[in-house]
Amino acid sequence: MLQKKICMLGAPAVGKTSLISRYVRQIFSDTYLSTIGVKIDEKDVFTGNQHIKLLIWDLFGTTDPLNLPDSYLRGMAGYILVADGTRSETLEMARNIKSGIDELRGELPFIVAINKHDLDAEWQIAPEDIDTLTGMGWEIVITSAKSGAGVETLFQQLAGKTVELAA
Repeated sequence: MLQKKICMLGAPAVGKTSLISRYVRQIFSDTYLSTIGVKIDEKDVFTGNQHIKLLIWDLFGTTDPLNLPDSYLRGMAGYILVADGTRSETLEMARNIKSGIDELRGELPFIVAINKHDLDAEWQIAPEDIDTLTGMGWEIVITSAKSGAGVETLFQQLAGKTVELAA
């Protein structure tokens, strides 16, 4: 079985921890608890005919990867950039984080999760903004940690990307 370390990156309060809780434990809590440092979860997944143990590193929210200890990013096979659909500025923050990761670690497989789709009445991210990123080759998954929409797809697709890279 392969092991793949993936990191959850994004601004504070975009839903990184909630996405992991939904994916690993199928639970959601409305209570906001800020992540301090890092929390590591794991989940066994199958992609294609490959069995993978995902080591999911939930990193504290930051808009600058240079603020993260090097050990948090070392050995990362891929990452999920999380933006909050109800706060359009978090998508620009995700772009800055990607630039920083490219500088620190080179290009790695990643997927952008635009989270909180269940709050569609408060949605601020325009379809044109998503189209711009997909036009740059970014893969976007619209998610809701609350309802579970898109969460399984998000992690499965990233797991598949990390295996393709290793092949």
